[in-house]
Amino acid sequence: MELPNQELHRVTSTAIVHKDGKYLILQRSLNKKAFPGKWTVPGGGLMVGDYINLASSGAGQWYNAVEQSLLREIKEETGLVVGKLNYLVDIAFIRSDNIPVVILSYYCDYQGGEVKLNEESIDYKWVSALEAKNYDLIEGIAEEIAMVDQKIKANAKLN
Repeated sequence: MELPNQELHRVTSTAIVHKDGKYLILQRSLNKKAFPGKWTVPGGGLMVGDYINLASSGAGQWYNAVEQSLLREIKEETGLVVGKLNYLVDIAFIRSDNIPVVILSYYCDYQGGEVKLNEESIDYKWVSALEAKNYDLIEGIAEEIAMVDQKIKANAKLN
């Protein structure tokens, strides 16, 4: 596939939420255009409204815009409060409509709240990294959960 060397990308972010050795996965609504009915993790696209009305650095720049949008998405999609977002990995791909996408994947600890799904999801589960492989996940999500699981277990050994 040959595409022009374009600079514009859609920027999205995802969060792997961890609680007591389990990870939150969400089943996407059946009416979603992309991946209907598949399982994923909370996240969404960066919108100008996520930062334009916040105080800037004084030079028309906004710090932590992606993290702020991800915290908003987590709250909207799940009703949960989470801890510090930790960078995991980034993924770039070309959508079927030829729009380039960059996904910034993070992980975080559950801090509080009960899962309350919005209209974007129809079900949720807390699963282990091993159990996650039994769900029809969007490609790459199981591997990302496994990466987080390894990091958490390595950290536990150090402490």
